[in-house]
Amino acid sequence: MKPSLPSLLVALALLIPPPAQADLPDLGDVSEATLSAAEEARIGAELMRAMRDSGEATDDPDINAYLNDLGGRLAQSAQMPGGRFTFFSLNDRSINAFAMPGGYIGVHSGLVLTTQSESELASVMAHEIAHVTQHHLARMQASAAPNQLVLLAAILAGALAAKAGGGSDAAFGALNAGLGLTVASQLAYSRDFEREADRVGMQYLANAGFDVRAMPLFMERLQNANRLNDNNNALAFLRTHPVTVERISEAQNRLSAFGLKMRADSPDYLLVREKLRLAALGPDEAVRYYRQALANRQFLSEGAQWYGLARALLAQKDLEAARRALDEARNRLPDHPMLWSLEADIARNAGDETAARAAYRNGLARYPSNRSLYLGEIGWLIERGQTGEAEKRLRLQLGRTPSDSALYRLQARLYADRDRLRYHSALANALYFEGNAEAALEQYRLAGEAPGDDFYLRSSNEARMRELERRIRETPRPKKGRS
Repeated sequence: MKPSLPSLLVALALLIPPPAQADLPDLGDVSEATLSAAEEARIGAELMRAMRDSGEATDDPDINAYLNDLGGRLAQSAQMPGGRFTFFSLNDRSINAFAMPGGYIGVHSGLVLTTQSESELASVMAHEIAHVTQHHLARMQASAAPNQLVLLAAILAGALAAKAGGGSDAAFGALNAGLGLTVASQLAYSRDFEREADRVGMQYLANAGFDVRAMPLFMERLQNANRLNDNNNALAFLRTHPVTVERISEAQNRLSAFGLKMRADSPDYLLVREKLRLAALGPDEAVRYYRQALANRQFLSEGAQWYGLARALLAQKDLEAARRALDEARNRLPDHPMLWSLEADIARNAGDETAARAAYRNGLARYPSNRSLYLGEIGWLIERGQTGEAEKRLRLQLGRTPSDSALYRLQARLYADRDRLRYHSALANALYFEGNAEAALEQYRLAGEAPGDDFYLRSSNEARMRELERRIRETPRPKKGRS
């Protein structure tokens, strides 16, 4: 279920003050001088949910696991009591990254592909972490910056669509037309905030063991690309992160305070980068790109290029060529869970049950906590009708990660045709952990109406229902429109 228009309007309206003397609908109370931690968390969760539902946020366990691992290492030195970060990728070829309220940090695929080292990617993420730890969003709200009108226009477009009788789907579509890009464009910080984020972010970068020279180097390269080529993708980053000669000079001057650290790119960075490239280019263009890069010897890692080519060939259903490319990748890379996932994907597409089972078993024997592998294996078991084995694997993983919504969605698939109580309960749990309170409550109610005598499950559902009913009651709602 898509987020309700009122809840999304409230979340977005809190980000910006309405301009004075405008005939606009009342979008809720934005009179507080600063955003509380609870408000920031609520706004960020609403925006994150909207991006997931609109399809802008990448739902790939390998990509998101890598970004959260890298971001977590950078954030370890950020002393922010009670604070937490969530890193996610957007399938957008523009070069950008942004920090939303509540510690949600979005990274465009174009940014990852533009970086020439893992330290460069880490430098941008450290900069965004610093925006959060230095409370720049709340400080922007306190200053009531008057230039945040594009986001307001998106909100009003959604409200007008609803008023015109287009229904909630039309309103949601208007609100989510490039929501990630819209939000990023509104979170353009002042030059003082940018310099502060550079200074603090560079310290996070050094503490995590990355090469601090990457920060001014990346800024300078983007600025040169923009000046020489009028690169619109680079402009997306520069519009929200204004780079000046002074900023680059200050960052370069700080380098003397840090020791020189050479750091090799991790296999995770190299492989995730190629997964994002395939999503950005599409299979046909990606195959041409990889073959040309390999022929011309133009790459950061030859093994990663073969991995990307294998993924692209799989997408084209050229399974034999994909197997050969995977073998080439394995000859040049250290063992890695993403290689086992790819082997399993090729076997599944070929209908080779024995090879798929072996790939999952061998991969999980080496990497038992790898989310992509265990989600893939459970999904495969459900497809094969091996419900008992799938149920056993689900219980094991839910015992380890009881808040993983993807596991509950697999559980709902498992019970879809044979147990209404467990089906609706699993779907409700998925929606609950995704932050979709109203849709989760509806599913818990449907579970309550379903037959079944699992007392523990029903008691747990009822407790969740009471919690969600209270949460929905306490969520602010926009007032009725007035001129």
